[in-house]
Amino acid sequence: MGEPSQIALPLSARGAAQRIVLGDANAQVIEALQNPARWPFHVAVLTGPERSGKSLLARWAGALHGESLEVIDDAHTHDETALFHRWNAVQQGGTREGGALLLVAAAGPLGWQIGLPDLASRVGGSLALEIGAPDDAMAGELILAHAEARGLSLPEGAADYLVPRTTRSFAAIEALVATIDRISLERQTPATMSVWRAALEALHGPEQQRLL
Repeated sequence: MGEPSQIALPLSARGAAQRIVLGDANAQVIEALQNPARWPFHVAVLTGPERSGKSLLARWAGALHGESLEVIDDAHTHDETALFHRWNAVQQGGTREGGALLLVAAAGPLGWQIGLPDLASRVGGSLALEIGAPDDAMAGELILAHAEARGLSLPEGAADYLVPRTTRSFAAIEALVATIDRISLERQTPATMSVWRAALEALHGPEQQRLL
């Protein structure tokens, strides 16, 4: 796809991205979230890496569809029998307005380990939506989004410099911007290249080891 675009969100927490950056990692997820009527059994399960915006996307989908979409965030922490009954209720028009159900859960080997066989089979038959890892274009936009949320001014070219030198993950990118912000405040200087280098070294060791 082309350059990443964004979905604006009314958030206020300092340091939290105030917009969802769209890219190859989440484009298919966002497309699917716009049409719950096409979900198998009218249920979807959204997973993704740490700090990848799962909850933000779920909130956006909930706002988009209103009462016709029930969203259960952190589904992996909920009672499995209750979730089993919620899944069954959807098939009987039992959600609000008889709509669809979106379950948001942790991903990976330490993510959602379902112990109830009946729930596992039903979740397995639902639409699986998974956010992937950000590519370079999306990583650059994420850096700018997190900086904007912090009120951190980055000079032109910052993303081009930082992206090849940091880990391609949502959590690592967020941590990098937070570290740049912290060092800039500690030094009481603008977030220029010397601050970027100090942040990269603080997170990854000597900068030259991070050139990919």
